[in-house]
Amino acid sequence: MLNHKEILDLRGKHLGPSLSVSYDEPLHIVRGEAQYLFDAKGNRYLDCVNNIQHVGHCHPKVVEAAQQQYKKLNTNTRYLDETIVNYAKELTATMPDGLDVCFFTNSGSEANDLALLMARNFTNSKETIVLKGAYHGNLSSLIEISPYKHNGPGGSGTPDHVHVISIPGPYRGKYKGAEWSEQYVQEVQNAIAEIQSTGKNVSAFIVEALMGCGGQLLLPKGFLKESFAKVKNAGGVCIADEIQIGFGRMGSHFWGFESEGTIPDIVTMGKSMGNGHPLSAVVTTREMAESFNNGMEYFNSFGGNPVSCAVGQAVLNVIKEEDLQENALAVGSYLLERLKKLQMQHNLIGEVRGRGLFIGIELIKDDAPAAAEARTMVNQMKDKGLLLSTDGPDHNVIKIKPPMVFNKENADELVKKLDEIMTKK
Repeated sequence: MLNHKEILDLRGKHLGPSLSVSYDEPLHIVRGEAQYLFDAKGNRYLDCVNNIQHVGHCHPKVVEAAQQQYKKLNTNTRYLDETIVNYAKELTATMPDGLDVCFFTNSGSEANDLALLMARNFTNSKETIVLKGAYHGNLSSLIEISPYKHNGPGGSGTPDHVHVISIPGPYRGKYKGAEWSEQYVQEVQNAIAEIQSTGKNVSAFIVEALMGCGGQLLLPKGFLKESFAKVKNAGGVCIADEIQIGFGRMGSHFWGFESEGTIPDIVTMGKSMGNGHPLSAVVTTREMAESFNNGMEYFNSFGGNPVSCAVGQAVLNVIKEEDLQENALAVGSYLLERLKKLQMQHNLIGEVRGRGLFIGIELIKDDAPAAAEARTMVNQMKDKGLLLSTDGPDHNVIKIKPPMVFNKENADELVKKLDEIMTKK
């Protein structure tokens, strides 16, 4: 086995320099199990941040499904195969009526790129509305619509066809008071009016029901429903990006958009969908799918292959069999309550927010984002055996989005060690 330094040296020699590693002292992880990771020295770490391994690292039923299908068949989707159609049927059964057509892809970025392509085909327009601080993927088309990227280091700013709405947060957001939701909705209406004033059509509004890279932000009540109505009324397409928050993570609902009482035209998903296996999808309406059937075939060499679909089906089965959505609600509510009590003891915590097992702790010092303190705290927590990360436009939000098997004992350990670190400051 290569040692720590040898791996770092080989990364520096053979991997792109824009690929970073986590933590000031990188970890050499060699094994995963449920909500835990183990390094080369045998140290165990509680994984509080890896929402990709949705049902737990190396879940035996997911591993078994992949192995068994690989023994039988793995090929493209131009042959008749039961695996893909059965999985598509089960996946769309989790959606509201009308969202019943699947396009399978390999990553969240692929899914969002395809969703944009479908929306642009449907509306004959590229004019896209997004939220400030949003991140929707690493393809060039998605960096263009992701302020988190194009307004960050190395970015070239917002393209003319992208219209940015102020980040809708109650704590440090632009608007305050009883009418703050309506004020953000008005920004959406203003963007629509601006697009139409140039003689163009609205293409799409793409949004997460709970913002991830925006800082684990809950949207104002009513914002998503009213904004979707205005976009649809203008002939635009509403895209719900569920890549970070779908598959029961929010606890109260299987999909994030359901918690806002609205139905999009397109839903994109990935990350947790394959529990680490590269699997993602676009689910849409029959009308959107038929419009996209314009003579140019959409084909994906690996998207929807039998192994991927077997893995996806196993993940759905485990979520149901192990009551993981219910666990996310119970444990997430318990953790939020404990963190809010911790907030009362430490001035560094400006706000605790989230839903289910998708939680953010925003750190503030002297009325300014405490990015340095957040980074230090994450590294200190790693030294105590708990893995966290930072997020948000100012990188001052500690994000918590663990595997869904995370339990109350894990929550207690997390709060206890956060308290220990902040008490020493």
